[in-house]
Amino acid sequence: MVQDLVHDPRTDSAKSWAQGLYIAHGVCLLFTLGTLSFIPLIFNYVKRPEAAGTFVHTHHDWQIRSFWWYVVWVVVGWMLVFTFIGILVAWIPFLGAWLWKAYRIIRGFIALNNNEPIP
Repeated sequence: MVQDLVHDPRTDSAKSWAQGLYIAHGVCLLFTLGTLSFIPLIFNYVKRPEAAGTFVHTHHDWQIRSFWWYVVWVVVGWMLVFTFIGILVAWIPFLGAWLWKAYRIIRGFIALNNNEPIP
């Protein structure tokens, strides 16, 4: 049995914003290593209340958490740089954080396009 989907312009608009923000986070990660990701983050905070009650709200939460955890791991990497052993292994948190955030952007974008909430 095929379920009829109700067309909701509010959800469509919220989904379009979330898609654009995934792309913006991805571009910032790719070209600035995430240093300009605070710009789409601001839009995530502004647009999240408009998506309340829809599956898109979970995507804003996902992007916001991804940003802040990325910042945590980059700070850890920088703190390691200033230790003797950190000079040798500091690249691990940077690379790991970059790969992790790239994964979350791609996973979230795919889930959004499939109209699925993200955990």
